[in-house]
Amino acid sequence: MSTGSGEAGTVTLESDAPRIAVLVPCHNEEASVGKVVADFRAALPRATVYVYDNASTDRTSDAARAAGAVVRREPLKGKGNVVRRMFADVEADIYVLVDGDATYHAASAPIMVEKLQSDLLDMVNGARVTQDAAAYRPGHRLGNRILTGIVALVFGNRIQDMLSGFRVFSRRFVKSFPALSTGFEIETELTVHALELRMPVDEVATPYGSRPEGSNSKLSTVRDGIRILLTIITLLKEERPLMFFGAIATFCALLSLGLAYPLFVTYFETHLVPRFPTAILSSAIMLLAFLSLSAGFILDTVTRGRAEMKRMRYLSLPASR
Repeated sequence: MSTGSGEAGTVTLESDAPRIAVLVPCHNEEASVGKVVADFRAALPRATVYVYDNASTDRTSDAARAAGAVVRREPLKGKGNVVRRMFADVEADIYVLVDGDATYHAASAPIMVEKLQSDLLDMVNGARVTQDAAAYRPGHRLGNRILTGIVALVFGNRIQDMLSGFRVFSRRFVKSFPALSTGFEIETELTVHALELRMPVDEVATPYGSRPEGSNSKLSTVRDGIRILLTIITLLKEERPLMFFGAIATFCALLSLGLAYPLFVTYFETHLVPRFPTAILSSAIMLLAFLSLSAGFILDTVTRGRAEMKRMRYLSLPASR
């Protein structure tokens, strides 16, 4: 099917339009998933909405199917497991990832998709904006700022809402993303993947609302905050090993010198070393500092090789149309 453009004689084929997939991971979201599917089908009428039911015990699948979504199942619990499965299974040119809790603004999706295409980006993050304290609890807001700040300090300050569950991706982002996380820490991994490969990314402010009645949050502020922090530390070790092991080496060296200082003072005054256990401990800690620094240099070389391979895989995929 084609459409003409009058005197210009230009023909646009429907097949040239990018394939858009809306990916909705869900666990027990019977009360909200129908609205999410309906809203995104209205906002992106040419898109296919995929709902991945993550071991729900309610009628999430039925509600999503009734609303017009393609429904699939992922039995391994955890948002990271669902995202990994979705990215592997679904073939499209542009991917819209959104939570199934009906808190994100579907009308912002076309704006984010247009920005991805017009600016040739690989990720557009939906930065949450709300005045509703119940929708974005103070504990979550503070935790997000702290964790986003840590990632910005280490990997670059380009994303202001790292834990947003609303994003648009290019195909080459999705198909080059390793997806190693299992739970809510997947948002951190998505952000670090983009920053580490220095992909072109941007953010769009999007309204954020409360869950509908009967829908309950699966996020635990403390438990999931700790898991996200541990994920950041792990990614720091893997992606910035010289910084990680260099910090350990610095701490050990300072501790060793602190223990050794009184021994040196005593030695210069009496020419004796009366506390051999402290001297041995100080020497062992200093040795550990040198070993840690050496490990950092070696792993930094390995990481650079891995980064080159990831970059080549990323560049082997076509850019967004």
